[in-house]
Amino acid sequence: MGRRNEHTREEFRELVLQAAEQLVAAHGLTGLSTRKLATRIGYTVGSLYLIFRNLDDLIVQMNERTLDVLRERLRAAAAGQPPAAALQALARAYIAFALAETHRWLALYQHRLPDGQAVPDSFAAKVDQMFELVQQELALLGPQRPPADSALAARALWSGVHGICILGFDRKLEVVGGRSIHEVTDSLLDHYLAGFTQEIPAATPQVLHQADDP
Repeated sequence: MGRRNEHTREEFRELVLQAAEQLVAAHGLTGLSTRKLATRIGYTVGSLYLIFRNLDDLIVQMNERTLDVLRERLRAAAAGQPPAAALQALARAYIAFALAETHRWLALYQHRLPDGQAVPDSFAAKVDQMFELVQQELALLGPQRPPADSALAARALWSGVHGICILGFDRKLEVVGGRSIHEVTDSLLDHYLAGFTQEIPAATPQVLHQADDP
């Protein structure tokens, strides 16, 4: 039988999310179900729907917590370092989290909401906050660049780092040269930042030539 009177609403939410994180960490996102959660915490399945709209809502809230943890790890890794070193530290911290918390990390990208259902604003805001960590360092590294350039570069650069992680986990980097995740990431950063920090060429003034009279 359910034990709904043993916890407050917020305590119950925390209990469920912790259990969900444990199941995903051990078995991946496919190992998560309402039945397994209810069994793990000793409540009925119906009790879960007093707090969460459905399993998708529960997974989104769990993933938001993962984003909070990841952002804090990234922030701590980059703190107090000059921009180029901070960007490398951010990349290495991201890779370290992916390696240590692989199933939780993958759940961020594997979960898909039903067609027509938008990602909650709270989730999108947490993703933006992670990109802002990168964007802030890029803005310091390339002050000649407009903010829009730094925003786009943050997404492009981090998409590259994420792609390297995925290829590394699939062991496909070995197929294309046997390089480690860190080697390929360092190369990406070195070459991308070298281009990003170059001066933007000044626009060449256009000279208007009046056509000769016939």
